[in-house]
Amino acid sequence: MQRVEGYRLVSGIRLNALDWLNFFLADVRGGLGAYVNVFLLTKAQWSQAAIGAVLSTSGLIGIMAHPAVGAFIDRTPAKRALIIAGAFVLSGCGLAIVWMPVLPVVLVADIIMAVLGGVFAPTVAAITLGLYGQEALPARLGRNAAFDRAGNVFIAVFIGIVGVAYSQKAPFYLVPLFAALTTIAVLSISARAIDHAKARGHDSDASHHARSPTGWRVLIRYRALLVFAAAAALFHFANAPMLPLVVQKLALANPGWETGLTSAAIIVAQFATILMALLVTRANALGRKPLLLLAFAALPLRGWLCMWFDDPSWLLAVQVLDGVGGGLFEALLPLVLADIMGGTGHYSLARGVVGTVQGIGGSSSQVVAGYIVTMAGYNAAFLTLAMVATAGLLLIVIAMPETTPSPKGGPS
Repeated sequence: MQRVEGYRLVSGIRLNALDWLNFFLADVRGGLGAYVNVFLLTKAQWSQAAIGAVLSTSGLIGIMAHPAVGAFIDRTPAKRALIIAGAFVLSGCGLAIVWMPVLPVVLVADIIMAVLGGVFAPTVAAITLGLYGQEALPARLGRNAAFDRAGNVFIAVFIGIVGVAYSQKAPFYLVPLFAALTTIAVLSISARAIDHAKARGHDSDASHHARSPTGWRVLIRYRALLVFAAAAALFHFANAPMLPLVVQKLALANPGWETGLTSAAIIVAQFATILMALLVTRANALGRKPLLLLAFAALPLRGWLCMWFDDPSWLLAVQVLDGVGGGLFEALLPLVLADIMGGTGHYSLARGVVGTVQGIGGSSSQVVAGYIVTMAGYNAAFLTLAMVATAGLLLIVIAMPETTPSPKGGPS
């Protein structure tokens, strides 16, 4: 009864502020995203191999910081300030790439952006857990995901129109505006409303856990976490290059419409992710594993279809599966980790470790996919990614347990 009352108390301005935080933070992150790849390819005249190499190198360096970032999120009460600082630093990185798209600048900017990739989503998830607690988490995380995806749709439409009408550089100049709006939203959440013990995965009455050692070894005994991390690595190896490859293929075949087609691909996927977010709100009733299976099954199917279709309309339609696969997985990620790590005080640390593992998969696949495209073409790359995605699906089917908490509070 205590948590239900807590859920009802987190209403009004705090609930609205969290909605807007997810919406505008999506605008900050979505204001760059795939547009960096397209800008480097079509305007800065970078080769496919060069783009893949830089993105992979910067990603591999940056993501190694994710566990340390996660441990810091667990410990710090300044979670709101962390989001604000990250949003403006990300804005500066985007502007640096546009103003000076040379190797040293792009590499440093991409490293910083990779590190920040371990800040935003885990911090918002920790704030949400601190506001709502475990019992109400599926409904609130589903709502977070819905507003995040709505923000992605908005920024994709907005930037697509501005980019086609004016310049491909427009997305990079708009990010500081959305960073300012993100700041307003996050400051509207009262710092005192966040229970920082709950935010790191403690029970409110288990303060002695605050003295637990924060490190890698404490996570090894959680078999479900290890299986989930391995599956996430395979998923992101297959998923990370797929949208960039699709938009690159579309951009090269349709010069002059690069930004518009990139936005269209993102919009199609994001509408599907909103529906997937609504599914996550029902995760207590449906179970976590059936939803994970749906997410992992959509990815290989998407790879096969991208291999068979060349028509722009079909390629864009297939991106619905991006929303089903990637969108559902990203919405489930903080929920499944909260199930596994409940009561440990290492929620964001576990998120950082999983982020590093899946980031290694995603970043290494960029250079692999770029090499395959250069040597054998886009269809060979899509085939390879589909096969890796199938391996991830099999791992979830065979080894991943159901993590929905039992009435006593532990995973079932």
